[in-house]
Amino acid sequence: MPMQMDQLVALCKRRGFLFQSSEIYGGLNGFWDYGPMGVELKRNVREAWWRDMVTAHNEQAVRPGAPSTYEMTGLDCTIIMHPQVWKVSGHYDLFHDFLVDCREEKRRYRHDQVFGRWVEGRGQRFFVATETLGDEGQEEMQHRALKFLGLRAKDAGELKWDGPVVCLTTIKDHSQVLAPDAKKLGTLTEPREFNLMFETHTGAVADESSKTFLRPETAQGIFVNFKNVLDSTRVKIPFGIAQIGKSFRNEITPRNFTFRSREFEQMEIEFFCRPETSADWYAYWRDRRFAWYLDLGLARDRLRLRDHDPDELSHYSTGTADIEYAFPFMAPGEFGELEGVAHRGDFDLRSHMEGKLDPKSRPLAVENDEHGQPRYRGSGRDLSYFDAETKERFIPHVIEPSAGADRATLAFLCEAYREDEVPDENGKLTKRTLMAFHPRLAPYKAAVFPLVRKDGMPEVAQEIYAALKPRLNVFYDEKSAVGRRYRRQDEIGTPYCITVDGQTLEDGTVTVRDRDTLRQWRIHKNECAAEIERLVSGNE
Repeated sequence: MPMQMDQLVALCKRRGFLFQSSEIYGGLNGFWDYGPMGVELKRNVREAWWRDMVTAHNEQAVRPGAPSTYEMTGLDCTIIMHPQVWKVSGHYDLFHDFLVDCREEKRRYRHDQVFGRWVEGRGQRFFVATETLGDEGQEEMQHRALKFLGLRAKDAGELKWDGPVVCLTTIKDHSQVLAPDAKKLGTLTEPREFNLMFETHTGAVADESSKTFLRPETAQGIFVNFKNVLDSTRVKIPFGIAQIGKSFRNEITPRNFTFRSREFEQMEIEFFCRPETSADWYAYWRDRRFAWYLDLGLARDRLRLRDHDPDELSHYSTGTADIEYAFPFMAPGEFGELEGVAHRGDFDLRSHMEGKLDPKSRPLAVENDEHGQPRYRGSGRDLSYFDAETKERFIPHVIEPSAGADRATLAFLCEAYREDEVPDENGKLTKRTLMAFHPRLAPYKAAVFPLVRKDGMPEVAQEIYAALKPRLNVFYDEKSAVGRRYRRQDEIGTPYCITVDGQTLEDGTVTVRDRDTLRQWRIHKNECAAEIERLVSGNE
């Protein structure tokens, strides 16, 4: 039976992966706190990304035929930047969603996240709206249509559904829409723009001149520092600049656990290359990022690489692909975005250099200066690149793999959840819940147990724990029966358990247990650190 999201959410709270922010005060929608296990899991996701993309990226060594050698470096930019950054990037004018309000229920919805179907019954034709897709959504629409018409469940045959489920954005007249949770028709307002940036102020006086914003993405910090990186390092094109950091978007309707939050963490790369090679680099990064998720354990049948249709592309993009995962909260056959890989051309550097561009790549002037000349919104700084070998100057093209650390962590949580049956100490089959994380991602790499709390076993177990702790994140436990200790470690995803027993006192060997296969084998206690490191690294 497929895992249900409520099972995962319950486990995440019970075992300390995720908590609702400010829960003791009723919580704050769209914000989540990572608990002791969650902070380790997410840190491991970030570190795996940074190591694989930045510090150990020698593709020539591991993938023969990969593109030519390139360099990678990193940045850590501020969350609050000069407000002009967001005007030039387009976020100030264009970074918005459309929302609708229900006048009856005083609820607010994102226009493109409300769906429904037309239905006829008892002489009326109306559109039943819901925020839920799939079979559950159809059941909800039927229940609400019957209730609106004063019918009972046995009268469902009187309903005549017209057409498939469509988005509310396709409905021009809201007067015949039964809004989610509403009891009357026509309670929705017309859609209006809602800017997603969080506004704040810098300085002692809060007025228009002090207005700033929490960044909605990490990418712009890389673009405005492009010249600083060139001038302060020896990197040359092609090269990438990576950044991991918090971003903030005032989502209208945050939902689906941590999938859509108002505070989230991004893992982004801006890869700078020559214009004539950009198409090859785009294909390279698209395929490489897809392979990264597979390498860390996401199932191929739940992961897909989807190229954007031409009408989906941003006006400056010549190609964008989304890496998507079939999250359990999605309707059957639907996927949610994990990461976008975009070919951004020279839009960003040119915008910050000259001013924001229109779809035809012409600089947009804000107004004329005192001499009647157009004043552009860009910095006026030279952000071009000079190739010392070819003596050419050009504005690099950019390939942007942009991943969400929180969404990736959620995908790994969903993928890891398992339920099976295993024999207990008496041979009786019992239900077991485990998190089958890739060892690189698991919060603890191993747990060390004494079989019993006597006969010198705890002292030996603590010696092993002390030897492992400086090299790996490990856990020590001597409370309750060993079977229960195994179950606790299974639920938090610890891949290996080391048990000190009576035989350890005789020959110095301990039992190592594999979380997924339940296979057990014995090694000498002095070999534990090397064995666990070998297993975690995958060098079996």
